[in-house]
Amino acid sequence: MPLTMAKAGERNSIKKVGGKTETRQFLENLGFVPGGFVTVITEISGNMIVSIKESRVAISREMARSIIV
Repeated sequence: MPLTMAKAGERNSIKKVGGKTETRQFLENLGFVPGGFVTVITEISGNMIVSIKESRVAISREMARSIIV
């Protein structure tokens, strides 16, 4: 399922990162790689704040749709 469907507070394993090449590279540089773990902190106006590799990152809903957990 896409990250946009994950519930806040749940730790999810990343299965795949899709999207355009630039988007994939950007997300991989932030730590969104298959096998990694991501936790949704909150969703504000469609954008998401997530915890990845001990950091909090804000990503757009469009980018979150590219991350399959």
